[in-house]
This record gives sequence, structure tokens and C-alpha cells, in this order.
Amino acid sequence: KVGMEPWMILAIIAGIVLVLIGVGIWCIWRFCKKKRPKGQAEQEDDEKDLVNNEEEVAEEIEETKGEDDFKGKIHYKLEYDFTTQELKVTVIECSDLPPTDWSTGLTDPFVKVYLLPDKKPKYETKVHRKNLNPKFDQTLVFKNLPYVDTFDKTLVFAVYDYDRFSSSDQTGEYQLPLNQVDLAGPVQEWKDLAPVDDGSNQYLGDLCLSLRYVPSSGKLTVAVLEARKLKKMDITGASDPYVKLKLFDSKQKRIGKKKKTSVKSCNLNPYWNESFVFIIDEMDMKRVTLDITVCDYDLIGGGDPIGKIKLGWSQNKEYKPGFKHWKEALENPRRPIIKWHVLQDPEPEEEDEKEKGDKKKDKKDKDKDKKGDKDKDEKEGGGEEKKDEKKDEKKKDEKKK
Repeated sequence: KVGMEPWMILAIIAGIVLVLIGVGIWCIWRFCKKKRPKGQAEQEDDEKDLVNNEEEVAEEIEETKGEDDFKGKIHYKLEYDFTTQELKVTVIECSDLPPTDWSTGLTDPFVKVYLLPDKKPKYETKVHRKNLNPKFDQTLVFKNLPYVDTFDKTLVFAVYDYDRFSSSDQTGEYQLPLNQVDLAGPVQEWKDLAPVDDGSNQYLGDLCLSLRYVPSSGKLTVAVLEARKLKKMDITGASDPYVKLKLFDSKQKRIGKKKKTSVKSCNLNPYWNESFVFIIDEMDMKRVTLDITVCDYDLIGGGDPIGKIKLGWSQNKEYKPGFKHWKEALENPRRPIIKWHVLQDPEPEEEDEKEKGDKKKDKKDKDKDKKGDKDKDEKEGGGEEKKDEKKDEKKKDEKKK
């Protein structure tokens, strides 16, 4: 006899069974749990911060865009005369124009009116001094303009600030495709003026990047995360984008090899999440520039650039978002900093042109070498034939004798 009541023995047995079950469940959980790679926990925390960062930056960009895009309003009237084939354009007034003279808070506006794509003839209104809401009431006539020709014309109202001592600065414009207007009757309306469209401010898309710098090892990790609303480059209305990264020193000489992401076929909103590592000393971080170009892949020839951005300390004047992103990465070592960037108009890349030129030269040299070898063979062949002919003639002479 143990000296214990039966219910106590049952309770002990039940407790042991529960402990065994708990241990078994814990072992199974440990066995089934995937092992995390080193640094993953840190990465997840960083990603949470980065997602929040992304949303805040996107909101800020939208707000600043809204403020910068508004350049005032223009009030105009159109009348087309089918008998004389004349288009009468009346510039009635402008309102809420942005001030250009910060001392007075006013501007000296006038309006240029012309048709694209010819840009001729070009008419101008009178200049109204120190006025943000000028009333022009001027009618400008485009003569010898058949109705059929209006379908591929765009009427441009370009507002300028007059400058007596230098060329006048354009402050805004409104473009009106005439194929969207019913010229059967008079058209009179107000329209918002947009920033100057000279091609350089064309919206090419956005690129999301992450920068992480570790001063102790000199590792700069650049993660190309995603892009959105990329410019359509193909006839099909899509693009095959990839991203090209180059690092330059203060003398604009490339450091190391260029790096590329994978190609995302037929995608205007690609997602890469690909990382690249550059080794840069902490002292050199304020001297180098990172050149990032989004390209459209092409089987024939090199990729066509869609847009590009430059990141670095030297971009404090040329591209301020690139400077701010770089600065923030330096001020927060070991922490990934994510930001969205608006793609800028790509410039022609001198290095690629040089490479193409070198390839062409190599081809020409090879062709010359081949031609030279052929000429030598022909000459040698011709010399041997002549020698054989001479030998045959000597043999014939000997036989005759």
C-alpha cells in the first residue's frame, strides 16, 4: 500500500500525461518551425519602418505636385470661319498668375499663341505691367487654315513674364488639341495653366529604392524594389523594364562594373526586390555619385532608357531628392532608408556610345584584316601561278631543242 487515496494517484498520472503532451507539442513546433537566416529579424523590422516611410513620402510628393502644377487660369474664345478658312483666337484674360517679382509679388504677363507642330505663325498679346489678373481682350487670326488641317493641330497658349534686359521667362501654358473641339460654333471657356511642357518635365514614372550603409565595412546596399506608372515604350503599349546601376567618382569616372536587375516583360509596374552591394570608404561617400537608369529591354541593340536618377552628396543642386536620400542613409547607418523617386529625363550616355564606337572600330579592323589576308592569298596564288607558267615554258623550250 502506498498510503494515498485513489484520486490523488489519478491526479498525478493526469499531470504527467499533460506534461508529456506539452513537451511533445513543443518538440513538434520546434521541428516544423523554419530556421530564420541571420539578420532576418532586423530586416523585417526595417521593412515595417520602410513601408511606413514609403506611404509618407508618397503623400508629400502628391501635395507638392499639386501646388507646383497650378500656374493660374486662362480665359479664351475660339471662332472658325469656314468660308475664309480662318481661326480667330481671342485671349480674354488670365487670373491667379504666379508672382515672378518677389519684391513686389507681381508679374508682367503677356501671352504667345501658336499652333503645333509648326509653331508658325506665332502671335503675342500686349504686356500688362505688374498684374496677376490681366485682361487682354485681343483677337489673333490664323489665316489659310483649312478645316481638314485642324485635325492634327494643337493650339498653345503660352504665358510669359516680360523681361526688358533678357529673354522672357515662360510661367505656364495650356495646350488644346483642335480635334477635341467642335469648331462649328464659338467656343469660350476657362482652363488651368500647366507647367511648361518642354519635354524635360514629361512624367516617366516612379522608382522605389532602398539605401543601407555600414561605415565599419564600407558596404552600401542598394535595393531596387519596384517601379510604377512607367512610360510606354513599345508599340503594344507596354515596356520590358530593367534597372542599370553605375557608380562614379568625383571626376565622373566609373568605379567597377555596372550592375543590372532582371528584365520584367510587358510590365509598367514591375516589382524586383533585388539588392546590389558597393564597397565605398566612409571618406568617399561624399565624393561618389550613384547613377540609376530604368531601361526598356530590346533584343536588337542596347536597351532604350526610360528615365534616370542620380543619388549622391553632389546632387544638392541638380536633383535634391537624390541628395536628401543619400544624406539620410549616411545619418542613419545600418538602417535601410526607402524612398520613391520621380524619374528624370535620361541624358545620352557617353560611355555606352564609346563602347558602341569601340565595337564598330573592332569590326572595321577585323574586316580590314580579313581583306588584307584575302589580298595576300590572291597575290601569293598569282605568284605561284606565274612560277608554274615559267617552268612549263622552260620545259617546252628544252623539248623543242
